[in-house]
Amino acid sequence: MTGNERTTPTRRFDPHRRDRIIDTCLDVIAEAGVAGTSHRRVAAAAGVPLGSMTYHFAGIDELLHEAFTRFAHSVSDRFAQHMTAADDLAAARRAVADLITRHTLADQRDLVLTQELYTLAARDPRYRRITNAWMARSRAALEQHFDPTTARLLDALIEGLTLHRALDTEPHDSATVLDAVHRITAAPRMGGT
Repeated sequence: MTGNERTTPTRRFDPHRRDRIIDTCLDVIAEAGVAGTSHRRVAAAAGVPLGSMTYHFAGIDELLHEAFTRFAHSVSDRFAQHMTAADDLAAARRAVADLITRHTLADQRDLVLTQELYTLAARDPRYRRITNAWMARSRAALEQHFDPTTARLLDALIEGLTLHRALDTEPHDSATVLDAVHRITAAPRMGGT
């Protein structure tokens, strides 16, 4: 190299950096909560320069919004796949019970992320749109097998019992969950009895 030649540092091409940052943001939220999530913390956890954060996201709110949107889509996609696999009413009822007892919010990470999202949604309409879209996708998956009113009731049952299962110190009985699903999905009785 002669004295007139300058070397320019080569930039590392990382086409998946933005996605990695979003995924890592979810991990940081699960560990530290929204209040403990910062550009600096996410960048360190993702192994990217801090400048990448401002390059890819206008601010922490944009990153949080994209991360929670990705999380909601991921959970609702798993939900829909599970319901689509059911091929008759009995299988659909079992699928709902399985969603409650095993598949929805199956681990502490998903539980924390869901509760953090709900807290934001309670205060901010932009995050409420994420939760409303999530609920609409869940109901659409349920409506493959149940009428819209029953689907709405089942969605609330799934949400409530899943939260109870995740937070309760006592194990939940799968048979009781299946009984609750049967009660909601049973044909209405004539004469109100």
